[in-house]
Formats: sequence, structure tokens, C-alpha cells
Amino acid sequence: MDRSNPEAFQRSKVPGSDFLQLRAEEAPRGGLAEWLARRLRAAIADGRLPVGSRLPATRVLAGELQVSRGVVTEAYQRLTEDGHVAGRGRNGTVVVAAPPPQPPPAERPAASARSPVFDGPPGADVFDRLRAVPARIDLSPGLPDLSAFPRTAWLRAERAVLDGLSAPDLGYGDPRGSETLRRAVSRWLARNRGIRADPDEVLIVAGVAQALGLIAQVLRDDGTGAAAVEDPGSLGTRQHLRHWGLDTPPVPVDGEGVRVDALRSSGAPAVVLTPAHQFPTGVVLGGERRRELLRWAGEGGLVVEDDYDAEHRYDRPPVPALRSLLAERVCYTGSVSKLLAPALRIGWILPPAGHREALIEAKRYADLGSAALPQLVLARLMDSGGLERHLRTLRGRHRRRRDAVIAAVRRHLPGARVHGAAAGLHLMVTFEGPAGGPGDCSHLDDTAVAAAALARGVTVHPLSWHAQRPHPPGLVLGYAARTPAVLAEGVAVLGEEVRRLRGTG
Repeated sequence: MDRSNPEAFQRSKVPGSDFLQLRAEEAPRGGLAEWLARRLRAAIADGRLPVGSRLPATRVLAGELQVSRGVVTEAYQRLTEDGHVAGRGRNGTVVVAAPPPQPPPAERPAASARSPVFDGPPGADVFDRLRAVPARIDLSPGLPDLSAFPRTAWLRAERAVLDGLSAPDLGYGDPRGSETLRRAVSRWLARNRGIRADPDEVLIVAGVAQALGLIAQVLRDDGTGAAAVEDPGSLGTRQHLRHWGLDTPPVPVDGEGVRVDALRSSGAPAVVLTPAHQFPTGVVLGGERRRELLRWAGEGGLVVEDDYDAEHRYDRPPVPALRSLLAERVCYTGSVSKLLAPALRIGWILPPAGHREALIEAKRYADLGSAALPQLVLARLMDSGGLERHLRTLRGRHRRRRDAVIAAVRRHLPGARVHGAAAGLHLMVTFEGPAGGPGDCSHLDDTAVAAAALARGVTVHPLSWHAQRPHPPGLVLGYAARTPAVLAEGVAVLGEEVRRLRGTG
């Protein structure tokens, strides 16, 4: 007798898993991976998946849910990027950390409330003060994904360096920096930025901040009283130059980059630029502008090229560094702060020949040279290909996070304009709706938006911090250090505060 039950057989084919009672039909269309990652993240947070528990094999869970294995793999990858799970080889994917408990939502500030960070013009300690304020979601620009630091590769390189280190290597070194790192940097720049430089042309410094300080001192001692800066442009750069006694006349930036005609009109003999990915607009210096700039430099001007995040590009081919085109009039600076971590404090200067000895002397009297051991470890990471492998991993991760921010801006800040999406670790958002129209934000105070967001645990930079001349209100949003879900939450808070401040919330 046929004992089969057709109805029961059909029920057994309904896609689902006993694991967490997951049902794929609950997922929104096109959002399977995000849905699964969210369900797993919630189970880790509430203790259903405690630290040490193992997730099902991707093939097994995909079969139970009747979805492609790629969906499960992508969900696990998102949790790995969050730091919640880790692959353990044959032991599978294991929960290694739970999300921190979320604090209760902060009460919205009154319309006149403002964080002390945003009281008045930003002072010299403004970034220290901003970092000191507890925040759930930090969207500050310039912050890399510190959780992605390649600890295993760094430790392996450090052990190899220590194994081969002699006693004299632990003494005072060359103020220019370790020859090993200078050689590695010259090769790195040749491969990645099109710059051909001898190791003797490289000066190792404690990040671009020290580079700017040394350059400013040398220019001031040489009789230069001003270095023009892009506008809008980095507040931090402007502060460093002014600290060392240089004026910083603003030169406007448009869709092709810095306005060279305005640079000429400023009368400044030097200019500090971010030509590969202008901060904060994200503009790439156009071809004709490059030619104009090089003509200006060839007539006696000095270009200080801050190549702060040129390696992080997603939707466009690399543009050559200005240094590769006119070495004798371009003072090039770079670092690993956006590639690895600011805490390493390792950067470099490639000065023109006429300024090289003065910069070496300034570095000598600043600190006798940078710490040797981190230099040797970085050199090994560069020469082994480890740094390039790390960069390839970061590009994919950052692209997904950038896309998440853009989608969130479109959803929560309709009418806002996004700038600089093709590269880098940040976006600039401006509010430029038609005057009197439903999206009119022309009178919005961007520092008020930033202050209100900070009161709710979200850190951003108001665009007005980075501008010396009048400019449409806007925000500068960093996206490298947070997951897509957290980024979307942060932008949603910004949208709520913008609507509230406009009186439309």
C-alpha cells in the first residue's frame, strides 16, 4: 500500500531551516544576503549565538534555505567585516564577538542646543575635542577601517625583522629614515603612483602632519610668507600651516580642480594641493588645469602635493601624481595612515632638490629621525606584496560601504547632492535645493546639523569647517570605518535632523 502523503511531501519542500527558524520567503526581494546577515547579527546580539558557537556550513544553510551559496557566503562575509565571526579553517565559521549593547535613543536636542565642539570657529584642538565625545556612529572623514589592520601579516613581518636585526640596528639611525624603507617607498611609488625616485630622494617623516610642519618651517625660513590652499580644503592642513607662521590665502576649487587663474591672482609663491582626490570635494585635477598648474610652477611656483588617499579608487583609472611630471617644482607627501592606521605615524616627503637638505636638517632637529623598527616592518610588508594584497581587500569593502552611504543619502536626504564618489574614504554632501522650493536648504546651518547629530551619537564634519569663503551648506561623511547597516543608520539620523531644522520633520 502506498503510504506516502503528498501534502506532507509538499510541506517538506518549503524552504527553511531549523537553524534560528530562518525562512527565506521573509526576505525582501533582492535583499537576501542583507536579511540573513541582519538575522544572524541579531541572534549574536541577544545570545542565541554565543561567542564560540559555530555557524552552519555555507553549502548546508544554502541548501536548507534553497538559495544560492553566494547569498550565505556574502552574509557571513558581512559579519566577518563587522568583526562578529571569523573563519577557523576546518572548524568552520565561529562567533568571536557580540555587538555592543545599544544605548537608549538620546532625546532630540532643542532647536538652539549645540555641542560645545561647535561653539564658534573651530580651534586648534577641535578634532581632539570631537574625538573625545562618545559617539555610536563615527562618520568622520579620514578615518580608515582600523578593524581591518592586517595584524597577522604585520606580526609575521615584525618577527622576520627582529630575527634579522643586529644590535647596532637598534641605535640612532639616519635622520632621513631607514634606507630599507626609503628603497621600499621608492618602489611602491613607482608601481602605484608613476613616480620614479631614487631612495636618496625620500625623507621618512611621522605622517603628513609632520611633513607639512617641516615644509612650512623651511619655506618660512626661506622668506616665503604664504602658501595658498584649496577652498574648500582641509581644515587640518590650514591649521598646521598657520601654526608655523604661514598665511593661507584660499583658492577656489570647481569641477576641474583648483582654479589656477585665482592662484596666480593670490600672489602666493607656493600652494598645497590634493590633486588626485581633492579634499573634501573629491574632484580630480583636470588635464588642462594640470598643464596650467605646471606652467605656473615652471615660472617659479612651488606645489606641495598631498597624495593622502590616491590608492583608494573604485570607478576610475589612476591619475599620475604631479610629482611624476615636474619633480623639480613639486614637493610630494604621502603616508600609510589611510592604508593601514594613523597610529603608525609613518609618511614620506619627496622634496625638490633645492629644498632637500633644509628639510633633512629640519627633520634632524625635530626628532633625530623616526622610529626604526616600524619602518623596517613596513618595508617588509611593502616588498612582500602584503600591502598591495591588503589594498585590494580594502577596495572591495570600501566600495560596498560607499554604495551604502549613497543609497542612504538618496533615501533620507532627498535633494542633497553627493560629490567625490569615485575614490577615497569620504563623500561630500551639499544641500543646494532651489530657493523657496520643497528642497530649499540654502539657509541651513551645517554646524547646527552636525551638533544635533552629535547629540544623538553620530559624528560628522560640517562643510563650513573646511571652507574659508561662503559655500553652500553641507557635510563631509567618512564611510570606511563602519559597516553598511551602521552607515545607513547614521545617515537616517542626519536626515531626521535636517528635516527638523528645516521645520519639515
